[in-house]
Amino acid sequence: MSSAKKVDFDDSFTGSDEKTSVVQTLTFDRRLQQVSKMPPSIVLLMGPAGYVGRHWSLDNSDIIIGRSMSSNIFIDDRSVSKSHARLTMSFGEVSIIDLDSTNKTIVNGSAIPPFVPKKLENNDQVKVGSVLFKFLAQGSLEAVAAQNMQEKSEKDALTGIWNKGALTAKGVELVKRSKLLNQPLSLIVFDLDHFKKINDTFTHQGGDFVLKELSQVIQSRLIRTDDYFARFGGEEFVIALMGTNIKFAEEIAERIRQTIEKHEFMFETKKIPVTVSIGVSELEAEMSTFDELFAKADTALYASKNSGRNRVTCL
Repeated sequence: MSSAKKVDFDDSFTGSDEKTSVVQTLTFDRRLQQVSKMPPSIVLLMGPAGYVGRHWSLDNSDIIIGRSMSSNIFIDDRSVSKSHARLTMSFGEVSIIDLDSTNKTIVNGSAIPPFVPKKLENNDQVKVGSVLFKFLAQGSLEAVAAQNMQEKSEKDALTGIWNKGALTAKGVELVKRSKLLNQPLSLIVFDLDHFKKINDTFTHQGGDFVLKELSQVIQSRLIRTDDYFARFGGEEFVIALMGTNIKFAEEIAERIRQTIEKHEFMFETKKIPVTVSIGVSELEAEMSTFDELFAKADTALYASKNSGRNRVTCL
């Protein structure tokens, strides 16, 4: 009498090469899904420093390109008119309309007449003043690659929030927007108290856990979606608050301080005590750069640290 033998689904049944093939197929399928969901977009090929390589997804029906701070795609270049061109979407197709700009809108080397829509095709080159864009149609693999590259260059790998480079570029834009629109701009700068001790006591893995957990708590519970939250370096963080005066910014900073102090940072069943020292400042009329605003908030931060830590100082 023959007997049935149970065969486990492991390497005795499927070779490791076949397993690798399955994993690669699943990864490829996920990438294809990402590509298929990618909306039309434009990538800046040539223009002002800090803008080259920047990618914009076109997921609204009307998008203005211009030098005005209210433009959807803001380009700080004198060759670009304040409202230079409009991108419109209809039934999956994208057209560009020149808004009677000073230096014209040029598609593939030919200037388009003002207020006459020009349908864009994949890989079309669009010149706005002296700034050159490339249009990528919906489902473009190149658009996915451009988006991923931009995220890698602008996002902090550990916490997933903006990094120092992205903050520096955004800060210039925020200061200009604040000046032009006459809106307040406040900055919160903070860092973790005695972070070296956390690393020494709970290992660098514990320190990394604290940085990630803190970022998640602040991003999900303590700031608005349009606030700009970045890791400036090490254990130092910055939050830029557009349209927010120093009084309200101080309230937000105090809420952050209290929340972090009370939050349970549990790493491998051990609770890590965490507090932060915070400095707050507001853009003043005599300030002309983001660096000046940051320097004042950073000075306020060090005043908090020198006064005993775990506190908020406004300057």
